[in-house]
Amino acid sequence: MTENDRVLMGSECSTCGTVGFPAAAHCARCATATATPRALSTQGTVWTYTVQRFAPKSPPYVPPPDGFSPFAMGYVELAEGIRVAGILDCETFDGLMGAPAVLIATEPVPRFAVHPDEPAGATIPGEVPR
Repeated sequence: MTENDRVLMGSECSTCGTVGFPAAAHCARCATATATPRALSTQGTVWTYTVQRFAPKSPPYVPPPDGFSPFAMGYVELAEGIRVAGILDCETFDGLMGAPAVLIATEPVPRFAVHPDEPAGATIPGEVPR
């Protein structure tokens, strides 16, 4: 996967400057039809999270061949000040609040690599250098 494959598309209002996700033609703040598409940051900070400890209802969930494993879901706050919900890939559920996160996939939902032991601004495995 290349850096270009990992782009969250949001929108920015040309009237009030509000940035939103996902991309929309109308601004969520001032309701004008002046929002234009823009790429969002690929790095942020875990704002909050929860751990899914039981398998979701099936369908639509399709369990993996080796069975269900608990996973973290949360909101990552991006540099633009917006929070994006996604799956948090991590080795441990301890220390996720405030941890640096890097976008690693956008489909079917945003997915972020999170390494709680890394200081903010550090290069995280899976991150594409800019």
